[in-house]
Order: sequence, then C-alpha cells, then structure tokens
Amino acid sequence: MTEHSNIKSAAASGCRIGIDVGGTFTDFVLADTATGLITIFKEPSVPKDPSASVERGLPKLLERAGCRPEDVRLIVHGTTIGLNAVIQRRGSRMGLVVSRGMRGILEIGRSQMPNAFSYLVPKEEALVKRRLILETGARILEDGSIESEASEAELDEIAASFRAAGVEAVGVLLMHAYRRPDVELDLAERLKARLPGVEVAASAAIWPEQREYERGLVTLMNAYVQPIMSSYLDRLDRRVKGLGITAPIYITANNGGTLSLATAAERPIDTLLSGPASGVVAASVSARASDIDQVVTVDMGGTSADMSVIIAGEPEMTNNTHIGDFPIILPVVNVSAIGAGGGSIVWVDDYGVLKIGPASAGADPGPVCYGRGGTEPTVTDCYLVSGFIDPDRFVGGRMRLDIEAARTALDRIGAQIGLSESPDRPARAAEAALRVTTAVMTAEMTKGIAQRGQDLRAFTLLPFGGAGPTQANLIADTAGLSRMIVPARPGTLCALGAIMADVKRDYVRSAFFDLTTDGTAGPRIAAQVKQLAEEAGSWIKGEGELLTGHVFSVSFDMRYHGQAFDLPVSVAWADADIDVAAAVEDFHRTHERLYHFRDLEASVEITTIRLRVTGHVEPLRSAAVRPSTAQKTPHTRELYWKDAAHSATVIARDSLAVGDVFQGPTILEQEDTTVVVLPGWHGRVDPAGNLIVEKSEHQ
Repeated sequence: MTEHSNIKSAAASGCRIGIDVGGTFTDFVLADTATGLITIFKEPSVPKDPSASVERGLPKLLERAGCRPEDVRLIVHGTTIGLNAVIQRRGSRMGLVVSRGMRGILEIGRSQMPNAFSYLVPKEEALVKRRLILETGARILEDGSIESEASEAELDEIAASFRAAGVEAVGVLLMHAYRRPDVELDLAERLKARLPGVEVAASAAIWPEQREYERGLVTLMNAYVQPIMSSYLDRLDRRVKGLGITAPIYITANNGGTLSLATAAERPIDTLLSGPASGVVAASVSARASDIDQVVTVDMGGTSADMSVIIAGEPEMTNNTHIGDFPIILPVVNVSAIGAGGGSIVWVDDYGVLKIGPASAGADPGPVCYGRGGTEPTVTDCYLVSGFIDPDRFVGGRMRLDIEAARTALDRIGAQIGLSESPDRPARAAEAALRVTTAVMTAEMTKGIAQRGQDLRAFTLLPFGGAGPTQANLIADTAGLSRMIVPARPGTLCALGAIMADVKRDYVRSAFFDLTTDGTAGPRIAAQVKQLAEEAGSWIKGEGELLTGHVFSVSFDMRYHGQAFDLPVSVAWADADIDVAAAVEDFHRTHERLYHFRDLEASVEITTIRLRVTGHVEPLRSAAVRPSTAQKTPHTRELYWKDAAHSATVIARDSLAVGDVFQGPTILEQEDTTVVVLPGWHGRVDPAGNLIVEKSEHQ
C-alpha cells in the first residue's frame, strides 16, 4: 500500500449532502463539516424522473438545516437508473463486433441452463440481437501474437450494416484482447471514424480481464446504459445548479466508493450495483464505533431487503456477482437480496398460500394506508395494523396513514387464508404476513452465512433502511441471534454512507505467472503493478480538489496449478518490488483457512493482478453524543405479536441519551424509521449513540 498526498485539501467549512433514491422515498442527509451535526429529510420518490424528487427535496433539506445553497461543498448521489435500464431493457440499440467464429457468444454464455430443475425456464434475453453481432477477421492468439487484422473493406461493411440497423452503440470483443489491448482499441477507433455519433467501446478499455463472455457483458452493459445515464446526470446537474448549488456532484460506486460526475457518465457500469453499497459503508463505521467485529446487515427499504457481511470493520467484497442472470466480474460490495420490502404486496395464491412480493406498490400508489389509490395490502400496512408504527407520526408526522383502510385490506387477506371472522382478524392476518416475511428472510440469511462456512448465530444484526429496524427484531428472534445494533439514523444510512465514502476505482490485468518455477516473476509482476498504478494515479488527479491524498492497494487472484477457481490474496507493494515468497505463503494460508489444507507439492500461480486507488475525502467530524440527563415522558401503544396484544412503551429516540436503558416491548420512534423491541429483549444507548438491543437472559 502506497500513500500519496499531492492533491489539494477541500475547505473545512460548509456542509455535505448525501442523496439516496429509493423506490418509495428519496433520502437526504446533510452533514455540517464543522460541527458534525446531521440533518435528515425524506421526500417521496418520482420513479419516472428521480432528479425531480432531488430538486424538490434539496431546498427543504437546506431550510431545515439552516444552510444556504452556497454553503454546500459536496453532493453525493446514489441512483439505480442504470440498473433499472438493464433489468427493464430500456438501453441503447446495441451492436457487437467479435472475432470470427464467436458470433454465438452471448447465446452460449457459460453453457448453463437458467434453471437446473426445468427445461421450460427461458434464458435471459441477450442485450444484442444475433443479427447485430458481426464478425471480423482480426484475431489475437493466446500468447498475445496477432494472427490476422481487420481489413478496411470489412470494417466498411460492418459500419454500413450498423448504420442501416440504426445502432446507437457498439461493443468490440476480440479473443484474448486482454493480452493485446492495443489491437482492440485500434479497431474501435477505426470503427468510430466510420460511425459518427455512435459510441464504440472496446472491452479492453472497460475491463481487460480474461473470459470473453463476462468481459463482453461488462462492455455491453456500459454502452447499453450510457446514453440514459448521461442524460440523467446532465439533467441532475442542471437542476442542482438551478437551485444555486455549485458544489461538485459525485455518484456512489459498486465498490463502496464514489466517482465524479464525469467518470460516472463515462463508466456507468461502475455504478450499476452501488445502491446498497453506501449503506454498508456507513454500517461498518457504526459497527467499529461500538467495537463489534462480526456483523450481518439487513437493508430493508420499500421494494426489497438485502444482506451483507462486515468482518473486522470491513465490508465483504466480491469480484463475481449477477444482474439478473448476467454474470458481472467487477469488484463490488458483496450484497445479496434476501426478501421483501415495506412496499411488497401481501397476496394469496390459488392454493390459499400466503405470499409476500415480489410485486411492490412502490411510491405510487404505494401501500393502502398511504391513501393514494392502492388497494392491495403491503408489509407497511401490516406494520401499521400490528401497532408497530403510528399512523400520526409516519415520516415525522408529515404523512398521515389511513389505518382503517389498511385493516379493511388485511381483513380480506385474513378471510382468504381461512381466519375466522373477528375484530382482530386484520391483526392476525398482519402477523401471519410478517411471519412469512421473517421466515423467508431468515432462511436466506442462514443459507448465505452457511455458504461462508459460518454460523449466523455468531453475528450481530445491524438493520438499516426505512423498514429494516422495524423488521429486525423479528428476524433476530427467529434466527436465534442474541444481539442487534441500530445506528442513530438507520432509515437514511445509505445517504449518510455516501458522504462518508472515499473516491475509489479498480483496475485489473489478466497476467499468468508460475511463482513456484519462474524465478524472474517478481520484477515482471512489479512492473505490471507499477503500470496500473501510473494509470490509476493519472485518473485520481482528475477527480477534483475534494481529495486530500490517495493510496494504492494491490491483490492477486491465485490458485494451485490445475485448479478451476482462484482465491483473492492481498499483497504488499512498495512501488518497485513484490515479495513473491510472502504472496505464496499468504495464498497457502487463505486456502488452508477455507479448505483446511495446503498443497505444498503443487505450483502456485497468479492469474489476475488487481489494483484499487482510493482518494481520501476529509473525514466527517462526529457530533458529540449527549449525556443522559433528559427526563423522558413515554406513552404506551398496543403491539400485536404472537396472537396477543402487548402494552408497548413508546419512546422518542431523540429523547434517549448515552446510558439510557429500556425493556421490551418497546417502540422507539424517529423520523426516518421505527425500531421495534419485542418482549423478552432489552436495550441501551452506547457511547457511540447506537442502540444495543439484546435478548434477555431468562428467555
């Protein structure tokens, strides 16, 4: 790891704003950089144009915080525009140029069936139609030598075909292009000269890693969403500037960092899976502040719930994930979907089985209780009817919920699943729906942790998102967990994490070295790492004056000779040297930890070199946590759980201070969420301002 401090520091005064666009609400967090004080705000989302909710919410946030537009020093924005474009197939009309003989690459993929149990499940529709995948004679061999080049005549013919088809973007994917990126880049430039106004992207420029199918998908997705993302980011920039805010805008990235607006427009692929990553970044900060090392997070918003793992204060990363059925080989915070969200619809199938989601009521019309025309009950309606949330205090009292409409809708569900008619049938139906939701989420969490070779019960649960703290104790109680940690502002944690994150970008090179037999590998590996570092250093210098310095971190994908999989191993790098022996030993240890053996007779190989550059942002100052002095005046509300009504103490979380304790059943209300503490659980406020909720010993 190498530190550099040649970048100008940002001004210490003013404020930063984090924005997270969700399916139901757009969350805003404003941090005063001088005092550390946090102001939050939630504005209903506008699914057709998320920048509209940003434009509406920013003035209200500034007014609440007592700030002026000129006080804003930074805006960090998370968006799912690109991801939704891929899922909903709303991207560019694409063409693809491949080496001769590879025309079926998108259809063949990895030769896997989409479902192991049925031949009837169709494959994901390819991003490029087969008739728009054209072949070229250019070919690079496995050793990097050039067998043949593309002729001018064939490029003329390819360009003419794309023009006739009205193609808006083209990807170039040659066999073994990671060995000779210059060949593919030259081909892309020659095509671009023939296709004015058409974006032409070479896979070696986007992500030069082996595996043509995956490398091609990354390239195609980047080009597929680029026009939509560029248009949205331009519109966002104009609207923010129209409010008198001249601060730079950054976009959250897949790897838990952020990127400048220009980089995000050029490489939207780096932002597609950034949504939950920022929340995990902030969750890791909260866990470290409370000295909790092993955490499983649940981010439950309006449409879905996601799980991630934090070990020793660091979010778990992965280089392999999926968008739908498409494999993505980019470094991302390892987040997996595990269940429904607050807006997920409660329904009964043809066999009388109670189901939750995947359909969501979203922000419009939203749950039945919103009174906007929704007729199908949701998880939020269940919370309301169960007494978990107060109809008069939702979103800080700015939105009144219709509990009678929710009861009527859930009464119909109760009748459909065979519950006898009674005044409490809506509450019983709500509890049944919440039990189904909890069971699905618990099963997925248990499976995900077991696949890591660990026991879920050894983890502390950290919930966030608007519905996360409301659902969390149900999950913990069912899964056998004994402790939860709830951050101070869990409902807006993704927006908070956005302004806590550093600027980050990842670089990769496929490179093959046998560390056991090749005595000259060390200097040659170091030379490739240095080349990546120079490229990354040049980029980070252009990411604005916000940064105070940058650091490089290096890792290798390594394996025993003959293995079909790699293991990531972090390595020390001191500008000009690589300790090969240390890297080999670290690989042995990693393999032994996961598989309980090391093979000292097999050769150890490197297949991929990875480098991350992290541009440091001035850390946010932490606001002081108040001492325990305030006199509390709680009231009570009926909480329906386990077929019984419990008298729950209702406390405004803002009235709690360090050292305060409470005994379940308790409901802690705050503007961005509601924290439910079940009977048999108790909690306290720790010195970091987090709630530590634990199962009582006698339970």
